[in-house]
Amino acid sequence: MPGNTFGEAFRVTTFGESHGPAVGCVIDGCPPGFPLDLAAVQRQLARRRPGQSRLVSARDEEDRVEVLSGLERESGRTLGTPLAMLVRNEDQRPSAYREWKDAYRPSHADYTYEAKYGIRAWEGGGRASARETVGRVLAGAVAEQLLVARFPGLAIVAWVERVQAIDAAAAIDPAQLTREAVDAHPTRCPSPEHAAQIEQAILAAKSAGDSLGGCVRLQVRGLPPGLGEPVFDKLDALLAQAMLSLPACKAVEVGSGFAGVALSGSAHNDPFAWEGGAVVTRSNRSGGIQGGISNGMPIELRLAFKPTATVLQPQRTIDREGNERELQARGRHDPCVLPRAVPIVEAMAALVLADCWLRQRGQVGDPWPGLATWRPPA
Repeated sequence: MPGNTFGEAFRVTTFGESHGPAVGCVIDGCPPGFPLDLAAVQRQLARRRPGQSRLVSARDEEDRVEVLSGLERESGRTLGTPLAMLVRNEDQRPSAYREWKDAYRPSHADYTYEAKYGIRAWEGGGRASARETVGRVLAGAVAEQLLVARFPGLAIVAWVERVQAIDAAAAIDPAQLTREAVDAHPTRCPSPEHAAQIEQAILAAKSAGDSLGGCVRLQVRGLPPGLGEPVFDKLDALLAQAMLSLPACKAVEVGSGFAGVALSGSAHNDPFAWEGGAVVTRSNRSGGIQGGISNGMPIELRLAFKPTATVLQPQRTIDREGNERELQARGRHDPCVLPRAVPIVEAMAALVLADCWLRQRGQVGDPWPGLATWRPPA
């Protein structure tokens, strides 16, 4: 099944189905001799796991990481060989989906997977389930550790900016935002006033058997210039592909995004300046990327996530024989994917950046010309 591997120099393959025995990943290209902090990997998994608040799925999973290969047992250092990690599915309930085995759930991947393969994992959606993202978070946590070891000032921070009509953008200053501030409220919106409103909106949708969508913002600080490849593998193109591969993500903006169309070129351009011995730009409408290559300013993305497709209200659909029927979902589902999407977005950013760094190192060397004189903006 093509399409399960991401990256070139830092290659990640995820595996497993939602209600199968386990999910996980295999990383090929992880540099050898790196002291991997499994506790840090586990912390990122905990931020993604279900059951952490009233706002998310009540599926009861411990999500404990197991390393199958790629680590030297005594030292905990990477061997340079494929690093395989898995998480066992302990609260799987495939029988809960048997009633829908022959029906196509609205806005799910049931019909398209069957149209492609002639068969599908009907137990919870299989690979189309957000449970697949466990492998991404595992690999992203490894990638982030590699990046921070090389670029100590690096910070990858995502947060919930908007849920439905509740928009906290104007109340949030990304410049000093930390994961601790983001995680202070279960909505993962760092504006207390808006977080309270978002929580009530999600709980109201949950009570009504409905779901909500919204926006996640991402900022990467401390990334040096020079990462990204010309033309087809531009850094913004790779980030967009990574984010659009996430379940429920339907749009990605880089920098000014769609708002940029309202400006003239002279107003939209980012003037260069020399500050503290480093090249900076006085504005950042480019979102830290110019010509598909990082320029040393913060990477800024905004992602739109649609409302969760599984709702608990009756819906009309058809089965594989073309018969119309009514379907009413049951079970444990997120009424809004945004709070748990935050660590997954961070993981995908880390995977893209680690891959770009290793490709740059292989082509130009490390340090490369732009890195030799670069200093993070103050």
